Amino acid sequence: MNHKIRKIGIGLLAALWLTVSLFAWFIPSKDISLSERRPLQQMPQINTQQLLDGNFMTKFEDYTLDQFPLRDSFRTVKSLFVYYILGQKDNNGIYMEDGYAAKLEFPLDTTSVNYAVNKFNTIYQNYLKDTNSNIYVTVIPDKGYYLGEKYGYPTMDYGALLEKISTAMPWAQNVDITQTLDITDYYRTDTHWRQEKLFDTAKVLCQALGVSAFAEEELTAAIATQQFYGVYYGQAALPMDPEELYVLENNILSDCRVYNHESKAYTTLYDLQKLNGLDPYDVYLSGPQALLTVENPNATTERELMLFRDSFGSSLAPLLLKDYRTVTLVDIRYVNSAMLGEYLTFNGQDVLFAYSTLILNSSAVLK
Repeated sequence: MNHKIRKIGIGLLAALWLTVSLFAWFIPSKDISLSERRPLQQMPQINTQQLLDGNFMTKFEDYTLDQFPLRDSFRTVKSLFVYYILGQKDNNGIYMEDGYAAKLEFPLDTTSVNYAVNKFNTIYQNYLKDTNSNIYVTVIPDKGYYLGEKYGYPTMDYGALLEKISTAMPWAQNVDITQTLDITDYYRTDTHWRQEKLFDTAKVLCQALGVSAFAEEELTAAIATQQFYGVYYGQAALPMDPEELYVLENNILSDCRVYNHESKAYTTLYDLQKLNGLDPYDVYLSGPQALLTVENPNATTERELMLFRDSFGSSLAPLLLKDYRTVTLVDIRYVNSAMLGEYLTFNGQDVLFAYSTLILNSSAVLK
């Protein structure tokens, strides 16, 4: 009897292995993982050189891991096991509290912060020092600022970070926005804040800049998609409901056009085609772009703003537009700061440095 049971077990295991192998070999490979937002490894080319130097087997192993049948389902099962059976408080560095997914971001990397500050100081010395610009800086807190300490997770020393940015940039007026936000102003499944929740933040920034802010009743929140899954959804591999992603609209914003300095072409504030891409958050100003200038024909002044920013600035910029004739967005993750003079003219614009704690703590991405 036991012998028969063993034979049945071996037979079932062999059948499972054969089925998985057939799936792996004959089901078409996927190009990308939407949940993880990355390209997937493709079947490596078979040739003599790759076989002899071992590269084929290394790439083939990566290929089989990426193209494994029901891979996302297995990732979810593993994450559920880690959270609820093993009792771990995070998976892949992602934790869940109050229905919000956040990333463990610690400790404070002072070397990284110094690197970022040095970049900003160099930009000031090379382009802004003698232009009579009014210059401001604000630090955008990540979700850990509102969740980490509250629930006992290790967090970076946010106080030290804010103090460092304030004191190391004496030529810029510091604008504190931490008290204008709470965790509900962020997406549950993503790193970013929600544009329709930024009225208080934009008001504080506009007051510092000396310009008018849009009142909430002046803008309409239109649903761009009801199926937004953020970057933490894929990283955590846990079941999470999709969210609604809104864009704020009115006649002023509709009349604006956006000039891309690299492509030398005009686009709109919101690129709805991006909703079908890897990151629907790219609907705001077409996502990662090195240099953009938003032109506002309905501006009440001739003033100009230069916004040095990361991805958070894409959804923030439209809320700062009301009085400005132009708002130029500069992302030095994608353009070398030493080359800015080749593309931009610095002539006394208002200047705002707005960077998230996530970038400041991992600033090697700044060029």
